[in-house]
Amino acid sequence: MATLNRPKAPDRHVCGIDTAMEVIGGKWKVLILWALHEQPHRRFGELRRLIPGITEKVLASHLRELEADGIVDRVSYDEVPPRVEYALTKAGIRLNEALEPLAAWGRERQEAS
Repeated sequence: MATLNRPKAPDRHVCGIDTAMEVIGGKWKVLILWALHEQPHRRFGELRRLIPGITEKVLASHLRELEADGIVDRVSYDEVPPRVEYALTKAGIRLNEALEPLAAWGRERQEAS
């Protein structure tokens, strides 16, 4: 978990939203969750193409953080060429379900504009 602005101790969280934002905070993580929700097993290159503007460095960093937080599962296959796939864990699926009302709010706001 390399994010620099994370609290140093779990007891520093103010509420559940604070804890959730620690996991999904930033511009890209929710888009990574969306991409993995749309198709359960994605390779790094697929994720990069689905999220325009994200750099390889940021994507790799966020995937590592999401994996460390138990949200994303990384499976490496012993093949030539090497193949690595990412998928949501059960916790990741639950997190996406929790984010669905926020997505609905965003869609309504887009339509009202």
